[in-house]
Amino acid sequence: MEDEKNLPEENKEETKGNSTETKENGYEKFCQMCRRPESVVGKMMQLPNDFCVCNDCLQKTFDSINGGGFPYMEMLTLDPSMFRMGGDFMKMPKVKKKAKPAEQEKKEGEEAPVLDLKNLKPPHKIKAELDEYVIGQDHAKKVISVAVYNHYKRVADKSNIIELEKSNMLMLGPTGSGKTYLVKTLARLLNVPLAITDATTLTEAGYIGDDVESVLSKLLAAADNDVERAEHGIIFIDEIDKIAKKRNTNSRDVSGESVQQGLLKLLEGSEVEVPVGATNKNAMVPMTTINTKDILFICGGAFPDLEKVIKKRLNQTAMIGFGAELKDKYDEDKMLLSKVTVEDLREYGMIPEFLGRLPVIFSLQGLDKEQLIQVLKEPKNAILKQYEHLLSLDEVKLEFDEDALLAIAERALTKDTGARALRAILEEIMLDIMYEIPKDDAIGKVTITGDYVRGCGGPVIEMRGSDK
Repeated sequence: MEDEKNLPEENKEETKGNSTETKENGYEKFCQMCRRPESVVGKMMQLPNDFCVCNDCLQKTFDSINGGGFPYMEMLTLDPSMFRMGGDFMKMPKVKKKAKPAEQEKKEGEEAPVLDLKNLKPPHKIKAELDEYVIGQDHAKKVISVAVYNHYKRVADKSNIIELEKSNMLMLGPTGSGKTYLVKTLARLLNVPLAITDATTLTEAGYIGDDVESVLSKLLAAADNDVERAEHGIIFIDEIDKIAKKRNTNSRDVSGESVQQGLLKLLEGSEVEVPVGATNKNAMVPMTTINTKDILFICGGAFPDLEKVIKKRLNQTAMIGFGAELKDKYDEDKMLLSKVTVEDLREYGMIPEFLGRLPVIFSLQGLDKEQLIQVLKEPKNAILKQYEHLLSLDEVKLEFDEDALLAIAERALTKDTGARALRAILEEIMLDIMYEIPKDDAIGKVTITGDYVRGCGGPVIEMRGSDK
């Protein structure tokens, strides 16, 4: 090839095919992929069998190979004489492998952390950490702390002297009382995988919707497909009251009692085949087996109209005469949900087999005005702290006076959606402020007043450098 390179241009042997003939004979090379001539794309790369490729097409080919997850073909292991561009050999660049984050790299021989009785947090420490994030609900936090502590003691106990049963929980409470937030905080503090699913999407096997095994698929995904870690996780099934038996219906209920029956084997503990990376089973998805005997199940629901069932039971002793209990005695009782029994839940539509696998039943109470004010300002990630941080990024200080906090809590109580109403109210009153502040760099401080929240005044704005 070197001798051919040193020959004069007129004595070079013409190559076969029109694609490799020289310009002196009236022809020029063209790319076999994009069909553009050499005069447009510049010097081309000549491959074996007189195959010419322009640099653009070759680069696109390499990019598509890398983008598809295939190896780069280790170009350096090939003979450099296969690639010639204008008589010079082309050196392929080295490809740097994408570095994995340190927390994702697993050393060889490294084992997953094993639960140890000495390392388990006692209930009073679990509750103390929950107090930093969740306002009120002292009874619920005490119950869930003890149940979680006993559950992981059961998992860590390998003596097999006495077989301990699981402490699955059923959590009742009105909307916005903190059921989901309590479980999320608990899983974060314990550093265990958590799967939160909605019971409204679950249907009987064979119908459109999610099977009951889909809750295990979500837990497996939360554990990065680590089966051993997933078998020590927590599953929170929200809106569990939506799968209650429907009364006075003649149609087949595929999302009610049949779903409760399908969940029985998961709650009690059994080996279940679940798809990896999908929620539905099919021939194209790999399967794995998960044992649910060490998975903690927490079910939660608002159970609307359950108070009527409780009042009906409590008012059975009502009668006429002196000393008789009045039928409206419990109408204004804020703690009525705490008087719930298993019989009330059966009357509501939950089957006894399902309730028997949820031995720990407790309720959360609706938040009052003082607790709503605490939710606004006391937790570590309180809503007011979030807005103060947002405005601090614009170098503006945000403050709320006590009258404004009281007005926000009063408006939230009228919406009857618990702590969820606080975010909606703050978004409404902060809209104009968040819109106007970036316009003026001279603004240094904004104070939200009670009159502004009630719609009969405005916020107090102080400019930078002013004494007031």
